[in-house]
Amino acid sequence: MLRISLRRSLFPISQTLLLLVGMLACGTPTEAGEREALSTPTIAIAVAANMQFAMEELTKAFTKESGIKCQTSVSSSGKLTAQIQQGAPFDIFVSANMKYPNEIQNSGLAALPPKVYANGRLVLWSMKKGLEPSLDLLSDPSIRHIALANPKVAPYGMAAEQALKEHGLLPDIQGKLVFGESIAQTNQFITTQSAAIGFTAMSVVLSPALQGKGQWIPLPSDLYTAIEQGVVVIKRQDKEISAARSFYDFLSSATAKGILQNFGYEVKENS
Repeated sequence: MLRISLRRSLFPISQTLLLLVGMLACGTPTEAGEREALSTPTIAIAVAANMQFAMEELTKAFTKESGIKCQTSVSSSGKLTAQIQQGAPFDIFVSANMKYPNEIQNSGLAALPPKVYANGRLVLWSMKKGLEPSLDLLSDPSIRHIALANPKVAPYGMAAEQALKEHGLLPDIQGKLVFGESIAQTNQFITTQSAAIGFTAMSVVLSPALQGKGQWIPLPSDLYTAIEQGVVVIKRQDKEISAARSFYDFLSSATAKGILQNFGYEVKENS
């Protein structure tokens, strides 16, 4: 009687022990998720505002292909450069020109040399009903505010200012100009009609969110210096660069080039 009783009582104990061992080996669902999150590489990308919409598509494709997650911070190229120089924890910088990535390299902060990933294109855009954008229209008295990104920190603002000078318009319309901190804020001025018309990147007007809204024209490329957009990998003392290097290489892939072309960027087919 005693022997049977012991066997019956030991059986559930052994089952319980096996269960406990299994739980310790696998962890709770929450712990398992935390471990998976910790083991998944993530890169922090500083993104020039003109690339905001294209970057959403690029990071989706990159993560699907590589398994590496991306966190993005969007601002003007000049402001992002200052943040990186002050120690902001970015892994890679996707700029609107080569000036700022070169500054990063000259500051000794580049883990890989800057390279051009695309050429941007400047457009003149208006959301005002019935307004047909043109450079000559800018001097018309009916146009009271013209939006562009701050030329001191935003490459597309630099290009817009250069185009106005080349066309001989800048002295006459200087008082009409309103400056956004970046292309993103400039877009807000245009879409809310705080400015009747303004300069932005072609990638903005071709984005899914804004495509078909308002009227826009591309500006002749001979009015401004080519907007060579650059990318650079940032040195991180606390982190190795393999994941950032993967994204740096991905921007030269056929997949990335296709996405960039869909947003109006010019890419070199064999680069």
